[in-house]
Amino acid sequence: MIVLGINAYHGDSAACIVVDGQLVAAVEEERLRRIKHWAGFPNEAIAYCLEAAGCTAREVDHLAVNRNPKANLVKKALFALRKGPSFALVRERLRNAAKVRDVRRQFCDTFGLDPASRRPEMHYVEHHIAHLASAYLVSPFERAAVVSIDGFGDFVGAMWGLGQANSMRVDGRVYFPHSLGLFYLALTQFLGFPHYGDEFKVMGLAAYGEPKYLPQMRELVRLKPEGMFELGLEYFRHHAEGVTMTWEGGAPTIEPVFSSRMVDLLGPARKPDEPLADRHRDLAASMQAMYEEAFFHILNHAQQSTGSDRLCLAGGCAMNSLANGKIVLSTGFREVYIPPAPGDAGGAVGAAYYVWNCQLNQPRQFVMDQPYWGPEFSDDAIARQIESNTPLREASQIERLDEAALCRRTAEAIAAGKVIGWFQGRMEWGPRALGNRSILVDPRHPKMKDILNERIKRRESFRPFAPAILDDRTGEYFEQEQPDPFMSKVYKIREQKRSAIPTAVHHDGTGRLQTVSRTANPRYWQVIDDFRQLTGVPIVINTSFNENEPVVHTPVQAIDCFLRTRMDVLVLGPFFCRKRSP
Repeated sequence: MIVLGINAYHGDSAACIVVDGQLVAAVEEERLRRIKHWAGFPNEAIAYCLEAAGCTAREVDHLAVNRNPKANLVKKALFALRKGPSFALVRERLRNAAKVRDVRRQFCDTFGLDPASRRPEMHYVEHHIAHLASAYLVSPFERAAVVSIDGFGDFVGAMWGLGQANSMRVDGRVYFPHSLGLFYLALTQFLGFPHYGDEFKVMGLAAYGEPKYLPQMRELVRLKPEGMFELGLEYFRHHAEGVTMTWEGGAPTIEPVFSSRMVDLLGPARKPDEPLADRHRDLAASMQAMYEEAFFHILNHAQQSTGSDRLCLAGGCAMNSLANGKIVLSTGFREVYIPPAPGDAGGAVGAAYYVWNCQLNQPRQFVMDQPYWGPEFSDDAIARQIESNTPLREASQIERLDEAALCRRTAEAIAAGKVIGWFQGRMEWGPRALGNRSILVDPRHPKMKDILNERIKRRESFRPFAPAILDDRTGEYFEQEQPDPFMSKVYKIREQKRSAIPTAVHHDGTGRLQTVSRTANPRYWQVIDDFRQLTGVPIVINTSFNENEPVVHTPVQAIDCFLRTRMDVLVLGPFFCRKRSP
């Protein structure tokens, strides 16, 4: 039985394929098209998934999409009658819903199938149900509270309930126009960061401020009993005026969602090219503090209502690693599972497993305990690319090494202060580079953050870089030791260890860590362990292998990035490529 799951006509379009209950492949369309957060129909991602599974489109039994235009129709109608939203808002929603309803025909047209044929059977899975499924149904837990929080999907901004065996119960929903994701988006735009996905930047900025504007933030988000909340709608535009969004053929764009009343409340909005001031830093800190108040309000209610000390968390807001790192400290939950792609891309996996486990009533038999589900390239294919690339051969000394020598030489280069491009195995699923498409550097080097930004990343100075640590050494360096293989949580770094790893330490003494196990990624683990043997430090800095683009997908893209930046070493499969001295 083959189930194809997709996220279509929305940011981070993606596809996955499940064969007899086992995930075979998953990939975001952006990696293949080379446009960040690409929105539209993910035909290239689908083509890869079919190839990885060794099947054709004709053999797909079930097609699942993480949207259901028919969901919550009564709520939609009541809102329209009560609020009288603008024609532009209604038109935009209807246009997008029509595209989602036409997903099966688009699939058939793209892959040469007769739309009148019996296969594949089409399934529309409500957006937040798919989010819940993307976390719970692939988690190691038999029973857990399930929570999804994001912007909006199918007229809902948040959902929670209980997962048990191969079913999920929904206990609560927060409906449009109320959304923590939209609150965070509005303040991100207000602070002068207008692009889709810029929320990560404001999260980093929050460490530099104080929550002096928290009373004003409580005007924007108002907590209600039983885990509910409301937005102060007078400060937002999305519910009445309509906000234009583009969700096809490129990166999504969204008009400003805050109203002039927010300017009255908080002062003038920052222009994108305006220097950052203390006021902006304090606003960022206040926004994060308000988000956490509301986030833990929801989680504590979910924990109390389900009685479970285990949590499965998804939705775009599950990318808020600052809040995620405080869950065990601030709630009754003791174990937390967040998948590697908790946002909209992950809805493809959620839709597929909801069909397999909940609609087809198949028992759960798959746990996503590693993130490597994307394309891979054989050593021979890599060798051919190296051989045919004259600029690389002219610029580099190239050696093919055995496993032990490759890891040792890489660790030695990191310890010597070199910047390493590390390209191995299957590409990661989700937004994080987790050891197969990564840039690796020494956390002990006090200037390494500046070196990375100057040579390659060109990121804002307030954004941190992430430490990757051997999983059994986590408690030695961090105040919490719960594993986090998908880099989804921020923990406090022990004060006595901060001076030893300055590049890993953010302004507030924290680090967004990845715990690395030998089982999940033996080669990556070995490099870090070799670095430990050389330096006594079981940590390297891991950032994504890219330069203002999606993470590299192919060996050619890795080589191009290596050559056009001031990277020192490229480790491409078994090949160790070191730039010649000028």
